[in-house]
Amino acid sequence: MSQHPGDRSLGTASLTGYLLLATPRLADGQFHRAVVLLLDHDRDGALGVILNRPTELQVLDVLPVWSDVVSGPGVLFSGGPVSTDSALGLGAVRDLSAVHETPVGWKRLYERTGLVDLDTPPELLAGALAGMRIYVGYAGWAGGQLEDEIDEGAWYVVPAEPADVFDTDPEHLWRRVLRRQPGALSFMATYPSDPSLN
Repeated sequence: MSQHPGDRSLGTASLTGYLLLATPRLADGQFHRAVVLLLDHDRDGALGVILNRPTELQVLDVLPVWSDVVSGPGVLFSGGPVSTDSALGLGAVRDLSAVHETPVGWKRLYERTGLVDLDTPPELLAGALAGMRIYVGYAGWAGGQLEDEIDEGAWYVVPAEPADVFDTDPEHLWRRVLRRQPGALSFMATYPSDPSLN
């Protein structure tokens, strides 16, 4: 695996704002071909949401006040196996340099991306957001657990691009993110969904 900010040889740099791409070692279960955006990472652990798991639940049916604000497709996303009875909003503001005050109901995580307080009246945020998604549950790791999984070859760690979070075709996000990577990693985009069929 190539060097990245999470390599132990590079110290304890935070991977907040990076993507985790499931390697073929995670062939089954919740994380098969998952693209996870890390929302927080430090010595105590890590927290992220799976970007490419849309559910069939319409935002209009569950949180109707946010249905006109979320980016398409207008469904809830399965963010991970932890706290699946709660929802988490993730939104990107249009231009932080033009915003003199942090928008009400939005808490910056990294760059223009932050958490959206779903109890905030949507009209207070709608004009400030360039994109928004709502996730049911999240993915979490205890201190050192994610680093061990990366060392074991379970995850590729790559930079996120702003469009990844609100991609309108999440089913193919894993392949697209791999395809844009430099060197040999880009060839993993052609890895078959079921290697036994080759």
